[in-house]
Amino acid sequence: MNLSLYIAKRYLVSKKSHNIINLISIISVVGVAVGTMALIIVLSVFNGFESLVKSLFNSFDPDLKITLVEGKTFSPAAIPEKEIRDIPGVVSYTRVLEETALLKYQNRQALVSLKGVSREFTAHSGLDSMMVHGELLLEHGDRNYIVLGYGVAQVLGANLNDYLNPINVYAPARKGYVASLPEQAFTNRIIFPSGIFSVQQDFDTRYAIVPLRFAENLFGYESEITALEIGIDRRIKSEREKSKIKEQVKAIAGEGFQVKDRYEQQELLYKIMKSEKLAIFLIMGFILFIATFNIIGTLSMLILDKKKDIAVLYSMGAGENLIKRIFIAEGMLISFSGAIAGMLLGALICWIQIRFGIVPLQAGGGSFVVEAYPVELQFIDFFYVFILVLGIGLPAVLYPVRKISRKYFEQRLN
Repeated sequence: MNLSLYIAKRYLVSKKSHNIINLISIISVVGVAVGTMALIIVLSVFNGFESLVKSLFNSFDPDLKITLVEGKTFSPAAIPEKEIRDIPGVVSYTRVLEETALLKYQNRQALVSLKGVSREFTAHSGLDSMMVHGELLLEHGDRNYIVLGYGVAQVLGANLNDYLNPINVYAPARKGYVASLPEQAFTNRIIFPSGIFSVQQDFDTRYAIVPLRFAENLFGYESEITALEIGIDRRIKSEREKSKIKEQVKAIAGEGFQVKDRYEQQELLYKIMKSEKLAIFLIMGFILFIATFNIIGTLSMLILDKKKDIAVLYSMGAGENLIKRIFIAEGMLISFSGAIAGMLLGALICWIQIRFGIVPLQAGGGSFVVEAYPVELQFIDFFYVFILVLGIGLPAVLYPVRKISRKYFEQRLN
């Protein structure tokens, strides 16, 4: 075993001549451990919320979405469907027509983004897992049905069991004449609701989903669509494979179209989440930095306490560098002990939360999509935290060793 490390370990566990030094050493280890534990817990909670948000958005957003670079609607024939379907990994191809419409149920109204989708939507969308009432049913024979966001359903007061009062859907007429009556400027169709979904507030209060044929008839389009949604096989987990499929779709679609993956469809949200996590990491890192100041005091007092040991080692031929390495190793042992203990405690607390959900999640006194704070442990967080402790601990150790040791050796030589 390395001599400096061996002596440092003995100094760490042995009883000092002053009990206060033992106490300060314990406080130093505990301080680093608590800071490390808090950092691991906070980062894991952020991971949990990030995964939760991704799972919610992934149930609504497609894997890939094709839209025009300029303009609003285009013909599906502009993109060769067969070539895209032949790409390995592509499992669905959904045509989408999305416009703003007014829903009216009895004496209540709601302005929504009405999303018309082709039949493949119900077969491959993850929205069926987010249904809170009814089912994801858009077509049954010749009959059309509408699926409402939870917020839209609340505004309308929609009743899925009301078979006497349908929902009236209004959209501006696309005919090029001026109507004599205001009512003639709008196209009106009726439809019954089949289900209510709840994904996220922005979606729940804005969207209603109908069959593509109903949307075409309501908005007066014959074959135009606003987007194409491509589904990728869920067994494909590699981001590299997904990126490869995206590039193939982009090459087939051509320069006039843009292809966005799920991250790009909600780019602002994901950037905010990453920025928040980075900010929390820096804030907690600063707290950990303050906690490491105890190491400076601990080493300073330890060096004073071990004057006789230093004199003996120096007289026996131990060089200045060897003695410095002893106290450097001592300080790093304090840092590493606290870091390892903190990471283990943080992992244990996170595991307890994952397994038992000890800390409940309340959303304004009501229910949320999960009952307890979501937590997810990621190895990369442990790596970054360990590097952070190393980066903070090493300068904190070098400072007292360089200053106090040099002063002491100068006194000895004189």
